[in-house]
Amino acid sequence: MEYLDVNSHIKINTETQYIAQQSDENAGKFVFTYTITIINLSQHAVTLQDRHWIITNANGDKSEVKGAGVVGETPTIKPDTAYQYTSGTVLDTPIGFMQGSYGMIDASGSPFKAAIPIFRLAQPGLLQ
Repeated sequence: MEYLDVNSHIKINTETQYIAQQSDENAGKFVFTYTITIINLSQHAVTLQDRHWIITNANGDKSEVKGAGVVGETPTIKPDTAYQYTSGTVLDTPIGFMQGSYGMIDASGSPFKAAIPIFRLAQPGLLQ
């Protein structure tokens, strides 16, 4: 999935993968990875300061994750360049959704939020 936050000129691409080897369907453990690519289309460098995720399972149960940076980093992304990372989450249902935002700072020190669009986590073969 691809999303462009027109207010901040930040483009976010998401890719997900179900990790069958680490999942246990009988125990209600479904492991997913997600790869995020953050592309800075602005004229100035931006620094990612924090993240806020809302994770929803198939039953509508929500959990929130907030914290500094991503995968232990607070990257500065120069104009027309990208930063990519992979992380993961565990659901208790074979399908769910994630969405959220990145707290960022532009070159002048002004903070802003870059929206992360909703994307699906799904065990293969569930949806056509």
